[in-house]
Amino acid sequence: MKDEILFRKKKDKTKDIYEVLSRVTEPSSGKDIVSQNMVSSVQMDKSGHAVVVVTVDAAQGAALEPLRQEAEKAVNSLSDVKKATVILTAESQGKAAPQPMPKAPDPHGMNKNPPLDIPARHIIAVASGKGGVGKSTVTANLAAYIANKTGKDYSVGLLDADIYGPSQPVMMGEADFKPELDESKKIQPPKRHNIKMMSIGYMTDPDKALIWRGPMAQSAFYQMLRDVAWADSVDDQEKPLDFLFIDLPPGTGDIQLTLAQKVKLTGAVIVSTPQDIALIDARRAAAMFEKTNVPILGIIENMSTHICSNCGHEEHIFGHGGAESEAKKLGVPYLGGIALSKSIRLNADEGTPVVLSDTESSEAKSFAEVAEGIINTLPVIA
Repeated sequence: MKDEILFRKKKDKTKDIYEVLSRVTEPSSGKDIVSQNMVSSVQMDKSGHAVVVVTVDAAQGAALEPLRQEAEKAVNSLSDVKKATVILTAESQGKAAPQPMPKAPDPHGMNKNPPLDIPARHIIAVASGKGGVGKSTVTANLAAYIANKTGKDYSVGLLDADIYGPSQPVMMGEADFKPELDESKKIQPPKRHNIKMMSIGYMTDPDKALIWRGPMAQSAFYQMLRDVAWADSVDDQEKPLDFLFIDLPPGTGDIQLTLAQKVKLTGAVIVSTPQDIALIDARRAAAMFEKTNVPILGIIENMSTHICSNCGHEEHIFGHGGAESEAKKLGVPYLGGIALSKSIRLNADEGTPVVLSDTESSEAKSFAEVAEGIINTLPVIA
């Protein structure tokens, strides 16, 4: 918010950005994007990173990728702008939309983007077939445990890939962070609990929904992978991360496909609850990774059991053992179960994973066992 206020004070820069954008033409109408009120937001932080949101017809998607690139190039031409990021969105309603264009040969807009060489020794996707199984909570605790593992000095990153519902900024206690650029024009991620983090939540208004077509979400995800300074600089050399955890959105859609096609993954971890409906979707997630040649490192059963804090009675609210049985059917490791716990939820809401806030608790020990299981499936890190 501070960066946004700072930029609003510099009205001359706002005027310059709108002026260069007024030379960018929407192809179907032949009119510029400013006069059509397509430019819905302009922000620039103190490092000179300009973020422009352009509202388009959601049906056009990747067909307007050339327009996005032209607008980005135009803003980059300004001397005060160190880097420009232009995002296409369909979140604003009620604006006159340009006439539909013919479908582009590449409907997802990803063929033009090359595979990425992410500076990380192990890139681990954490996935679920359906929402609501606690995948983000599991990811945060796994990353936090490994980043702070006693006797080790692992460097860890965490990318929140849930474009429509980012939750890691809150879970990790960095909800108000606004990214800036380093000398190489890479986005400098915040470091929280010894973890480098990035999320679309740092770049958007938390009170507004992102109503984006798949290609727009794919493009934003690709940019977060490509444009973030994941590596550390040591003696003028880039030191890669030991682990990069990617918290995927639920399902088997565009983001998952982009990741599998553009990044060389070490493997995927699948999170499920024990109930049958969750296991059906977890099975689909496993099948997707197998089809894209991504190894399955194992399955985690979240909300495996509940122990009453008053009387100590153990109850299997969502069933029990389903994920372990499914792992055996699929021939992949069962990494362990995590209890349904009020403590886990409270610590997530407060921005500190339970593995750090209450290291001796049964919940923290469960996450530790799962994390150790993942480490043991990987080649030894020197």
